[in-house]
Amino acid sequence: MNKPDLSELDAFACVARHRSFKKAALECGVSASALSHAMRTLETRLDVRLLNRTTRSVTPTEAGEQLLQRLAPALREISDALDQINDFRDVPRGTLRLNVPRPAARLLLAPLFARFLAAYPQIRLEVVTDDGLVDIVAGGFDAGIRFGESLAQDMIALPLGPPLRLIVVASPMYAARRGLPQQPQELKQHACVGRRFPSGAVYAWEFSQGGASLAIAVDGPLLLDDDDLILRAALDGIGLAYVYEAQAQESIEQGRLLRVLDAWCPPMSGFFLYYPSRRQMPVSLRLFIAMLRDSGYQ
Repeated sequence: MNKPDLSELDAFACVARHRSFKKAALECGVSASALSHAMRTLETRLDVRLLNRTTRSVTPTEAGEQLLQRLAPALREISDALDQINDFRDVPRGTLRLNVPRPAARLLLAPLFARFLAAYPQIRLEVVTDDGLVDIVAGGFDAGIRFGESLAQDMIALPLGPPLRLIVVASPMYAARRGLPQQPQELKQHACVGRRFPSGAVYAWEFSQGGASLAIAVDGPLLLDDDDLILRAALDGIGLAYVYEAQAQESIEQGRLLRVLDAWCPPMSGFFLYYPSRRQMPVSLRLFIAMLRDSGYQ
């Protein structure tokens, strides 16, 4: 048996993790056909099939799954070791991969992209927006951002930014047509723009005031899973919407949106940046966290 080289094993782990040649090719920076050829070469070297391929899916075989389980921690150790060498370079380099929900990407990270990349031109920043719960270790990410209650226990978590606030808004045209609710329970008589989570569940709007808390299962003509589309629907007068205050602030100041039930919408805990406690922190992540701190996010 000819021993495979490290690049082939790393490519296999990437394909097996993503279960897609296309997604793995994007991460590895090669074409999907080149990656497929490399996997056939690796299977020939090892004389065992590692991947089951169909026109629609790629899944590890039993042998491939066992190899992935043994390879993943070893490849992380190698990556950590190479990251440590960055400390001895005059110019940090490498790839920093982050998995974040779309609101965090828009509200927290996007304003820092240009500054970070200008300061560290040899670092490649990859941000994957995903509103679902993600295993960042299995996904090959260096860190993620989520709400505190969503974090696994074995993660190091750092608070990001001030507390967040979700608010109910409506356009003046909607208010003129339908009026506005004075109590959360009255939302059931109004058209509301719903929000569906990646899990498939529809969000029940949550409110609290004076120690009383309640969740309202709203209804309406439109159900969305994107914050920008939800805000646009409110601006177009389709219905009431429950959005991040920072996202709607400009439209409120311009008079294009009205606050609704404001006293029932207190601040909530903000986002947390988290990463595996058992890993050596990559230099690129350390530098990114330092910039977050310098920008007042911590």
